[in-house]
Amino acid sequence: MTDKNKNISKFLSLILRHAPDTIGLTLDKNGWADVATLLERAAAHGKRISLEQLHEVVASNDKQRFAFSADGRAIRASQGHSLKSVDLELAPAEPPAILYHGTASRFITSIRQSGLKAQARRHVHLSAERATAVAVGARYGVPVVLTVRAAEMHALGHVFHRSDNGVWLTDAVPLRFIEFP
Repeated sequence: MTDKNKNISKFLSLILRHAPDTIGLTLDKNGWADVATLLERAAAHGKRISLEQLHEVVASNDKQRFAFSADGRAIRASQGHSLKSVDLELAPAEPPAILYHGTASRFITSIRQSGLKAQARRHVHLSAERATAVAVGARYGVPVVLTVRAAEMHALGHVFHRSDNGVWLTDAVPLRFIEFP
């Protein structure tokens, strides 16, 4: 991904996950924004993005953070919202036996005290692949990968969802389901 596309991706993450009002954009209840309105409002706020660039960013994003509607006229973030009003309409799903959570070593003391919490986001993010968790943790410092006994959690009534881009989501992970390295 080019530097220009990385900047567009970061901008889209801010606007479609956390602060659409920054550019006067409104998301519908499922997180969708009209593409033409997004491009118009972005340009009005000094962030010119062509439709072609938008399509390139969505297609080339390694984590598939964004998705277009079936008709291509709307766009949304696949997960990671801090906006409580957004409902991605993800159906509950049965997770694999083990999932992974990547974090930075500086957060381990807090996690050991209270488990994994969504913090400013709506869900705790988990991955099916350990390598993905390492990459996520490395974004925040020295990575630590926690193993989550997801099937055991699920059997006890904890609800999991799987986003369109394969990220596993749950409200929280109690300490008793986490294995530390």
